[in-house]
Amino acid sequence: MTDEPLFRKILIANRGEIALRILRACHDLGVRAVVAYSDVDRESLPVRLADEAVCIGPAQAARSYNNIPAIVSAALITGCDAIHPGYGFLAENAYLAEICGQVGVTFIGPRPEVIELMGNKAQARKTMQQAGVPIIPGSDGPVENLGAARLFGRQIGYPLFVKAVAGGGGRGMRVVQDEGDLVRALPLAQAEAEAAFGSGEVYLERFIERPRHVEVQVLADHFGTVLAIGERDCSIQRRHQKLLEEAPAPNLPRKTRDALLKAAVKGAKAARYTNAGTIEFLVDPSGCSYFMEMNTRIQVEHPITEMTTGIDLVAWQIRIAAGQRLTLSERDCEPRGHAIECRITAEDAAQEFAPGVGTVEMYVAPGGPGVRVDSHLYAGYRVPPHYDSLLGKIITWGRDRDEAVARMERALTETVITGVPQTVSFLRDVVADDAFRAAEYDTDFVRRFVEIRAKSVDAETGATTAET
Repeated sequence: MTDEPLFRKILIANRGEIALRILRACHDLGVRAVVAYSDVDRESLPVRLADEAVCIGPAQAARSYNNIPAIVSAALITGCDAIHPGYGFLAENAYLAEICGQVGVTFIGPRPEVIELMGNKAQARKTMQQAGVPIIPGSDGPVENLGAARLFGRQIGYPLFVKAVAGGGGRGMRVVQDEGDLVRALPLAQAEAEAAFGSGEVYLERFIERPRHVEVQVLADHFGTVLAIGERDCSIQRRHQKLLEEAPAPNLPRKTRDALLKAAVKGAKAARYTNAGTIEFLVDPSGCSYFMEMNTRIQVEHPITEMTTGIDLVAWQIRIAAGQRLTLSERDCEPRGHAIECRITAEDAAQEFAPGVGTVEMYVAPGGPGVRVDSHLYAGYRVPPHYDSLLGKIITWGRDRDEAVARMERALTETVITGVPQTVSFLRDVVADDAFRAAEYDTDFVRRFVEIRAKSVDAETGATTAET
């Protein structure tokens, strides 16, 4: 490692498990950290463990975690020379990155123009296409009106995907099977995109049937070095929200894996990317891969890459932002063993994953060989209703996939969270499923799994009623 100085003090502009994760990385690097918090998070674990903490507003995200003047003022008042945005909230906000530059505070992430470029899905597609990265056939840019959308549909054929240009997290997205579907779905997607992102622009893509969602982690410094730090399979998802991830992607042909890693490096270089980022692809049943989008931040699922490579991605985010060179080699990026992550959320899987709130009465985290838990929970913690429902992540590592699966099954069995609804038992059933164990799944897995599970419950209920 070089002797170049890191930061004096970093403001963590986030909450929950990612705020705690960044705080730990700061402490490992010997950097003081300030946690910015809303008044409802005053008693949260990151606030309790921080070197300093500063309240930035009330519970509503728009007045606290998404309040750029409050965030920047908090950094300046506490003497921070850098801001780490984590994921969500302002993590991919080009304006925050730009303001940071204007006031002399380092934004730990890529440059604002790169965030803006990759945040515009249509422009990102164009950039990747020009760089020679395969993209899904689709419109050249936003569709201007319904007439243009119908014409495109007739030219390329159905099914199609309607996607928000500024989208993410499954919002502003609709699958359409024919022109009638398109007529109904287009205005709905536009309205949802406008409400979520402030832009109602949408574009169209060919919908790939039963693909796998595979992403590549990249690290890039300010000296032209770009490394692909392995791939992750994120196909276990519900309504475009990831539930479980694996690294490396199981049952992925070596030829496909090599193509993905090369495409990711090529794409990151074309975008002139710096810091940590993730390039996401869809892989069709034949093994062909297509660029989907780039996330210009740390991902929720980054721990499985850390577990299989030993690379601290958050620490490298900080080092790169401080101007240090990447000293990792391609050999350092080769995965060793297998890792799985399960996202534990405050949701009731039996009630259409309805989110819930309340006070955690009992919390017992799993442990033992090969188990890591990233969570801000503790007994007595009150889960607020204002934010994402993520309670934490359970990550297991094994010498091979079978061992990682077995350890995940053990870890989920050991986990106890009472007082709030949670998805532990649902994820335990997923991990025990024969198709999952055989790694025979795609992005439609959860929908099919939920349907089969519901039929099984109905059958058992019917049998019990008949017996009674």
